[in-house]
Amino acid sequence: MNSADSSHNSGGRPPQTDFREVFGNELDYPRLGNVTFRRGTLTDNQEALFNEHWPRLGMQLADAPVDIDTWFGRSGHPTIVEIGSGTGTSTAAMAPLEADTNIIAVELYKPGLAKLLGQVVREDIDNIRMIRGDGVEVIYRMFPPESLDGIRVFFPDPWPKARHHKRRIIQSGTLNLFASRLKKGGVLHVATDHADYAEWITELVDAEPSLRFHPWPWPECPQLTDRQVITKFEGKGLDKEHTITEYLWEKI
Repeated sequence: MNSADSSHNSGGRPPQTDFREVFGNELDYPRLGNVTFRRGTLTDNQEALFNEHWPRLGMQLADAPVDIDTWFGRSGHPTIVEIGSGTGTSTAAMAPLEADTNIIAVELYKPGLAKLLGQVVREDIDNIRMIRGDGVEVIYRMFPPESLDGIRVFFPDPWPKARHHKRRIIQSGTLNLFASRLKKGGVLHVATDHADYAEWITELVDAEPSLRFHPWPWPECPQLTDRQVITKFEGKGLDKEHTITEYLWEKI
């Protein structure tokens, strides 16, 4: 496994894992290429809040598994990881509605994490924690097989140009990785407002044998699937009259 030590100096981005070699398969995995991630700057207030509360509420991508019970200060609760939480608008809106669930928001963009952290502190939301790093690497490096009850990927970057499609997070290999980290009965929930990306995902709904696809809506889903709030990106999509397509899978 590649060392993640460098992530502390690179905004949560270590050398990318060769997943085909690790898992011994020929599936497709997202390749980030020479992407420069926006670092962004925090306001003085955000910086102060971040410095005070991040050590308790956040962590950086690492090669050690997360001790979920210790981090949340409770045991026996379901845990859901949200990949690419952005500024955390929907994360913070959903969390109080699923107070018995541990929510871990994963994001590379520090100002987005800072905004979510500020909302968590102000509203005293006690079931959200945050990890800064690439979502696929976080899932692989920090969560053992069959350790999660749910994974959420809301409005991932569609990488619309054909030459960039290999960078899309939803790939056959990623679905396999996600499935490996879900417990039996665990749920993968994906949403996109990009028509071409929806077609791309639709072609992959049966790609992973250990995931059973459930057409939206899935009333019997054991988890909250109504995102309850229109996120910034979703609102933009609705403004443009884009159709929002939701995907649900169950680990079998």
